[in-house]
Amino acid sequence: MRFLVTGLNHKTAPVELRERLAIGQDALPETTRALLAEPGVQEGMILSTCNRVELVVAHNGHEPALPEFLASHFAVDRAVLEPHLYQYQDDAAVQHMFRVAASLDSMVVGEAQILGQVKQSWSVARELGAVKGPLDKLLQGAFSAAKRVRTETEIGSSSVSIASVGADLALRIFGSLEGKKVLIVGAGKMSEQAARQLMRHGADSIMVANRTYDRAVRLAEQFLGQAIRFEELHTRAHEADIIITSTGSAGQVIGMEQAQQILHRRKNRPVFVIDIAVPRDVDPEVNRLEGMFLYDIDDLQSVAASNLVDRGREAERAEAIIAEETERFRRRIRTIDIAPAIMEVQETAEELRQAELNRQRQLLQSLTPEQQEAVEALTRGLMNKFMHMPLQAMKAAAREGDAAGLETIRGMFDRECGKGEPHTAPQSETREDERKQGLDRRG
Repeated sequence: MRFLVTGLNHKTAPVELRERLAIGQDALPETTRALLAEPGVQEGMILSTCNRVELVVAHNGHEPALPEFLASHFAVDRAVLEPHLYQYQDDAAVQHMFRVAASLDSMVVGEAQILGQVKQSWSVARELGAVKGPLDKLLQGAFSAAKRVRTETEIGSSSVSIASVGADLALRIFGSLEGKKVLIVGAGKMSEQAARQLMRHGADSIMVANRTYDRAVRLAEQFLGQAIRFEELHTRAHEADIIITSTGSAGQVIGMEQAQQILHRRKNRPVFVIDIAVPRDVDPEVNRLEGMFLYDIDDLQSVAASNLVDRGREAERAEAIIAEETERFRRRIRTIDIAPAIMEVQETAEELRQAELNRQRQLLQSLTPEQQEAVEALTRGLMNKFMHMPLQAMKAAAREGDAAGLETIRGMFDRECGKGEPHTAPQSETREDERKQGLDRRG
């Protein structure tokens, strides 16, 4: 089985392209089924976050046309899409997924959210039966590698996320958040993290708007804030100095008209907007309005870059762990792949054993049942002892990627040769005939 990863992320594609490929949780099962139906795809999973969309598949050598799938499924011109795509195969695909799960490929290195997002995608794919064999083992290996990185390094020692980077950016711009009022649009994990960071930096109060009002109430209560109904968003947004949006909406939450109304009601006092949603919640054109300062998720990369510098040493240690885990998985999967060949060799050896017993069946009939069982056990034990070293050699060749050595050992037990295994018996019979002929001549 071979592995293939095809996708794009914050390093290769701008947010305006990523949002065209973004897959909401409701659409993920259907899209996963469509991927599984692609020619060549044996197993498949889709990872869709604000920073990446990746197709992760296992195939038997007939490489699936994943770029074509992305272009057709999302109605994106292939010529526009392909320059932003990357592809990783086999060992490189394994290493990439291990790095993703360990947050080494994230915009904010060390952030904890990506591991949960990978697990969520894996869970959806497993429920559909799209992940069940080698790909499942790959993802389990990625989770183990991520756990080692978290346990053995300090890369995630402080709380970091896209939301916390957004809060840091707000602090840089305002200098101090004291007395500033914040509006959080959306009540998910990212919103909760943003609220916590802003309050930690000294924000005065928080309002929360969400389509499900009860969730807005629960989040607001955590910070002694105020929940507002989603339909009140545009009539209350002008009260906020800082607006952070993180919804799963397919359409824009704040357009040009709403932004102009906010500025008018604020009497042109500036407002700082951080849009960390993909697809984006805020029309990018509002950035042209005087007094409206809009930052989307790609604008946060420069702030996140300083985070990477601070974590450089821990990132190096984490990369070393990923390299070890990738090599361990490579050896393991090659050993698993050799299992059918080992079974074939064992079956051939068993056929030879049975053939020899059958040729001596007349002699064995004179033995008692206990003696026959002893002969059976003896021959089986001898076969297992004789086969031990060749089988171990096959496993070692598989682990080391020694295809020539592996093929040599397999050739020794080729079934076609096995079919001609009576070679030793006819020679014995021929010698017996010659002996009789010699006695006849002497007689």
